[in-house]
Amino acid sequence: MSSDQFYYIQIQRAAELLSIVGTSRQAADREIDAYFRKHRNMGKRDRGFVAEAVYACLRQRRYFEAALADVNPDPALHALYLIGVYLLIEKGFSGRALVAAGFDAHAVPTLVQQIRSLDVGSLPIAVRLSLPDWLAERLIAQYGEEETLTLAAALNKPATLDLRVNTLKANREQLAQVLGEQGFEVQLTRYSPVGLRRQERAALFQTEAFRNGLFEVQDEGSQLIAYLVEAQPRELVIDFCAGGGGKALHIGMLMNNTGSLYACDVHEKRLQQLRPRMIRAGLDNIRMLPIENEQDAALARMRGKADRVLVDAPCSGTGTLRRNPDIKWRDIDLVELASLQLRILTSAAKLVKLGGRLVYVTCSLLQEENEQIVMQFLQDAADFQRLSAAEILARQGITIDDAVTEEGAMRLYPHKHGTDGFYAAVLERVR
Repeated sequence: MSSDQFYYIQIQRAAELLSIVGTSRQAADREIDAYFRKHRNMGKRDRGFVAEAVYACLRQRRYFEAALADVNPDPALHALYLIGVYLLIEKGFSGRALVAAGFDAHAVPTLVQQIRSLDVGSLPIAVRLSLPDWLAERLIAQYGEEETLTLAAALNKPATLDLRVNTLKANREQLAQVLGEQGFEVQLTRYSPVGLRRQERAALFQTEAFRNGLFEVQDEGSQLIAYLVEAQPRELVIDFCAGGGGKALHIGMLMNNTGSLYACDVHEKRLQQLRPRMIRAGLDNIRMLPIENEQDAALARMRGKADRVLVDAPCSGTGTLRRNPDIKWRDIDLVELASLQLRILTSAAKLVKLGGRLVYVTCSLLQEENEQIVMQFLQDAADFQRLSAAEILARQGITIDDAVTEEGAMRLYPHKHGTDGFYAAVLERVR
């Protein structure tokens, strides 16, 4: 296959997939996985090209559309020409290469000229940031324009591939060496004492180390949450919104596979994904508990008994835009989310025993889902007080620069810490 033939085929596939993702209610990664399963004849290079193009267009959609504004392709070709803009701006394609790859020879010169003459500084700031107006406005109000520019630039870059080493089965340094010898170069993470990092994606799920449960894929920021929970062996711990169980697996590991760790979630199918991961990790101290809602009767027997309760609340996900850029373009009801977050936190607090700990976490960048929720909760919960995240982490040998708020909560950012955006407030029941 010639280079032109390769690009023609893969550009068409990328455009097809981008159209599917743009009209789907499913998350982009699910649609991409489904597309690749449907097209099993695509090789590693093909899948890499298509996935990279689609994610780039999702990250930079508003900016790319501004570059395309006056070209006016047929609406049916809109996704195709967004891919073309990506190739011109980010991959260094020439107009001649686009024509050779199947683009209209009359439209391409106009597109190339428009990109060359585009005055980026004159664009509205939300367009330059490739953010929806509502999100750009909130971030600027919260962080100021200069820092928002830096933050958005980090959000619009691909995330690193972070691994969490299962220390019940492996040593971090030794695993790094083994993976390196297999061609998967990794570095030790800066903050997490059990983390490894690759700058690029790799087929690590195919390795013997993964099959034997020596590691899980988990963002370094997410790894730090378990250290804030600080669960001890033989304690009763509840992961109130466990999802697929990534944090529960880490907590179970830090508990030395002892005690009782309940992984709860309203999405039973997602919770079931935890079972094979537990087996692979060699953990049997986790109990899966599907619930109907935050006030499920199944939780009543644990009321006032839990040593630690983690609330990884459903949120806007704005801290994960490096990995999930499609979130930017979906409708998000922040008022409803905030109401749900407060209800969940209030219900989860009832499970904490005297002297026990409640950890509230989101992967959101927005105060409405973070500081404001904790503040509202504490107004009605006089039996809880804040703890210092910095002091908790320091006890475990973890120091993070510029990550603790005035109230003692932890805040992580991609542009400062190289992690997803996280907020975590640690509370203790004192009466």
